[in-house]
Amino acid sequence: MTHPDSNLISNLLVEVSTDYYLDGKSKVEIARHRGISRFQVARLLAQARDQGVVRIEITPPRADGERGARLAARLGLREILIAASGEDTATTRENVAVELAHAAHEHITEGATVGVSWSRTVEAAVRHIGRLPQCDVVQLVGALPVEGSGNSLALINTFEQMPGVRTWPVWSPLLVADAATAAGMRRQPEIADALARADHLDVAVVAIGHWSERTSTVYPQISPEEQHAATEAGAIAECSGRLFDAAGRPVRTSLDERVVGVTLEQLVATPQVIAIGYGAAVAPGLVAAVTGGVVDTLVVDDAAATALEDLLPH
Repeated sequence: MTHPDSNLISNLLVEVSTDYYLDGKSKVEIARHRGISRFQVARLLAQARDQGVVRIEITPPRADGERGARLAARLGLREILIAASGEDTATTRENVAVELAHAAHEHITEGATVGVSWSRTVEAAVRHIGRLPQCDVVQLVGALPVEGSGNSLALINTFEQMPGVRTWPVWSPLLVADAATAAGMRRQPEIADALARADHLDVAVVAIGHWSERTSTVYPQISPEEQHAATEAGAIAECSGRLFDAAGRPVRTSLDERVVGVTLEQLVATPQVIAIGYGAAVAPGLVAAVTGGVVDTLVVDDAAATALEDLLPH
């Protein structure tokens, strides 16, 4: 039997929450009207949130569909989703992550084999995806821990918790000490199985990074000599640790030999590759990825979209 006081408190939580969130009354006004203190109002509002009486959802602005369609037509892509650029990188990343989650829900169908490469944005998108249909998720790259963020192993573990989702992890760092070590890691049965499955993906989710210290998670992890060698060889962008030039061609350096992960050739052979990139600097890399046949769907922010529009002939 419900205690009468419980009903009174429940009703009060609803009434105070309605006053504050829907009617726009201040805590002082609510306190004066109901004969309680402002601090009691604050406690009631906090209690309402804790008990689920009030649920607050923050939804970034959705993509500009018409603009994305025009830009996709100019690039020869299936689709481009354009998210709002935020006041800082974290906000921009979150906005792009929301759009990436929408794209994932649209393209990942029951029974699909899905390859996922780690990035901060992909990691953020998983929070918005919630659940996936029954499918197989393949880790496309080894782990590259980044301060303040997770890594590809943590990401694949998140997918593993989803009902009906089977996962194939790559139990290796993304970058190892030398080519011989990388070759040995690729021969390990579990890793070899996961990377072999990248030959038979239905969908891949990857990130494109501009080849520079500030905009690539790989660049700061290698020696200045390797950085210089990659730049001299024509690298302008990277995807899953793989470098490519302005024509979308793979750039082969000693770095490429140390990567444990999917190849650009495997991504080119994948029917549907969803790639994210944000910031104006990444635009040439995005064009190169399209030129090289790596990408089918792009998820970008407004700054990247504007830079793409400026790069492309009218």
